[in-house]
Amino acid sequence: MQQQILIVDDHLVVRTGISIILEEKFKNLIINTTENYQETLALLQRQPIDLVILDINIPGSKNISMIQEIKNIQKNTKILIFSVYDEETHACPYIIAGASGYLNKLSDKKQITDAIDSVLKTGNYLSPEILDTLIHASTQKSSIDPLEKLSTRELEISELLVKGDGNIEIANKLNIHLTTVSTHKNKIFNKLNIKNIVELISVFNKSIGTR
Repeated sequence: MQQQILIVDDHLVVRTGISIILEEKFKNLIINTTENYQETLALLQRQPIDLVILDINIPGSKNISMIQEIKNIQKNTKILIFSVYDEETHACPYIIAGASGYLNKLSDKKQITDAIDSVLKTGNYLSPEILDTLIHASTQKSSIDPLEKLSTRELEISELLVKGDGNIEIANKLNIHLTTVSTHKNKIFNKLNIKNIVELISVFNKSIGTR
C-alpha cells in the first residue's frame, strides 16, 4: 500500500535531496513537499498524510506548538523533526510534545532512511542518545532540560535570540510588541539564571539530562 509523505522545508535543495533519497530507498511512497507552515496546514487539510518530515525553522514556524496543530488536523499523522539544531538541546521537548522522532540534518543517508523506515513501521524513531536522556530523566524524576522551564513563547524567543535576532526582528517575526519581547527576555534570563545571550547559547549547547 502506498504511503503519503510530506517534506516541509524552505530550501529547495533539501526538499529535492530528501525526495531523491526516499525514491531510491522506498518504492511505495508518494512524496509531497511544502516550503512554509501555512502551505503545510493547507495541504494537511486537503489530503491524508502518513508522515510529515518537518523542519522547525521554516517561514511561519510556531516551533513546538506546530506539533499539536498538525495533530489537530490529522491525529494519526507521524511527525519526524528534521532540523539543524542539535538533538541534545531540542529533541526531547518536541518528542514530549508528540513528535515521532528527531533527526539532525547532518545525518548521513543511512541514518535518514533508517529513521524514516522506523517511523513508518513502528511509529517512532529514538536515537540511543535521546532514549538515554528520556530514561535518565524518568528514573531521576528530574527536568529533562533547562529549556523545559520556559513557556512555548519563551522557547520561541530563545531560539530566535540564539540565532542572532534582536528584539526588533523578533517582534516583527512573532507579530508582538517590542515591550513584550523585552518582558519575555527578562523572564527567560531569570528562569535559566543567566545574564546574557552568550550564556543562553551555552544553555542550548549543553547536554540535556546532565543537571
